[in-house]
Amino acid sequence: MEGMAKARFVRSTPQKSRRVVNMIRGKNALEAYDILRFAPQAVATDVRKVLRSAMYNAAAKADRSGDKETFAELKVSRAYVDEGPTMKRFRPRAQGRAGRILKRTSHITIEVSDGKQEEEND
Repeated sequence: MEGMAKARFVRSTPQKSRRVVNMIRGKNALEAYDILRFAPQAVATDVRKVLRSAMYNAAAKADRSGDKETFAELKVSRAYVDEGPTMKRFRPRAQGRAGRILKRTSHITIEVSDGKQEEEND
């Protein structure tokens, strides 16, 4: 069974978010959750919330189809960060000038699966 979750407009730069997401890609879901619990980066909290949501989405999907899914079987199959919209702000500088400040955002997507291929009925 598969589960997916997205967090959009996360107030962290994509570069910082990708550093954290790269640590968990391909790992067991429970192991990835523990890695994120102890990661020093601030964005690890947001990534952990997305991972947890994806895990519960997979469990709910399995429950609807009648399967019994455990979190121990799940693996982070895909995890990526896209760039969101950038908010542009200005800060006063010397001699009447204005300095531009770019407040970047991220879209974090995580997919978990148990590795079993689903058979489609034709």
